[in-house]
Amino acid sequence: MRQAVAREKFTVETQVSNGSRISDPAVDLQQAIRRRAEQIYIQSGCISGRDVENWTQAEREIGELAAGQNRRRAIVVKVHGVHYVGEYMAESADGYVPGEIGEGASVAVRIEGDKMFIQRNNGKELQTQIVRKIG
Repeated sequence: MRQAVAREKFTVETQVSNGSRISDPAVDLQQAIRRRAEQIYIQSGCISGRDVENWTQAEREIGELAAGQNRRRAIVVKVHGVHYVGEYMAESADGYVPGEIGEGASVAVRIEGDKMFIQRNNGKELQTQIVRKIG
């Protein structure tokens, strides 16, 4: 039988500190492609005039790597002095984007075993897998 767990309000403490920039995935992707294109240029003997070919190959390679990765993300929630690190798959987060719940926000949290459910502003829950407890 499933035990009922009361919802309580707790503080979300994200990994991003005040004043930090949150990276832009589009910029990160472009930088990764640029770095790989430079590597291809050097590995192929620094032959000029192949910029487009090098860039296209880099885009393809980086795209294949990104498609093959199941990117995990994490959120940290402080509950009664204990920090819980909950990981989730971006693809199955029902539209949740990092930063949606701001640092220091008070949110309803439900913990069931190794799962943590965080109430979002839109009424949906973000389900995470607790991977670490600190404190």
